[in-house]
Amino acid sequence: MHRPLSASSAETLCERLRRRIQRLIATPHAQKIQSVLVTRSENESAEAWHQVMQEIEDTDGVRMDRLECGAIRIGWREYCEA
Repeated sequence: MHRPLSASSAETLCERLRRRIQRLIATPHAQKIQSVLVTRSENESAEAWHQVMQEIEDTDGVRMDRLECGAIRIGWREYCEA
């Protein structure tokens, strides 16, 4: 049976996921093309994944495209205007 995560566990998982996405966004390649492709890792909870994706989606100037393969493309600036 699946137990909901405690608030502190969920926050830790979300923080870990946020840091992973920040590292992806900070790469020179992502900065050049102003987008990044992310997929949920097996060790990341669905709850944390959905929470962080919602936070990103609610951010002004950021566009998210959900791809058929399950990945999410996060873009900003010129990518959003294209």
